[in-house]
Amino acid sequence: MTTHIQIIGFLFILLGIIHIIFPKYFKWKKELAAISRINREMMQVHTFFIALTVFGMGLLCISSAPELLSTSIGRKITLGLAIFWTIRLFIQFFIYSSALWKGKTFETMVHIIFSALWTYISMVLWLGFFSN
Repeated sequence: MTTHIQIIGFLFILLGIIHIIFPKYFKWKKELAAISRINREMMQVHTFFIALTVFGMGLLCISSAPELLSTSIGRKITLGLAIFWTIRLFIQFFIYSSALWKGKTFETMVHIIFSALWTYISMVLWLGFFSN
């Protein structure tokens, strides 16, 4: 289980880093120009802090996997992460519109990959929490 926690740690770090391309890929300069300055800046700041938090989750999982699985505080953190990523999995299917990906090859592949990723992460964290 320790190895799986470390694997998701590396995945979290990669996911945190990937956020760097969001503004350009999603054309935020153009797309966000129509909204108020506060909303535009909140979007940018929140994205930065989500990236930073996910990156931090990755560092925690890589550096402290045994402790996350065997100590009282580690198990509480693992439970919190399991809940967080299970909610993210739920959002993938029930909040995001399927119109964003259906009938679009690249977007469908991204949807499938991230659905599998959120499922793997959630399962590992729940199994890690219940393993002791």
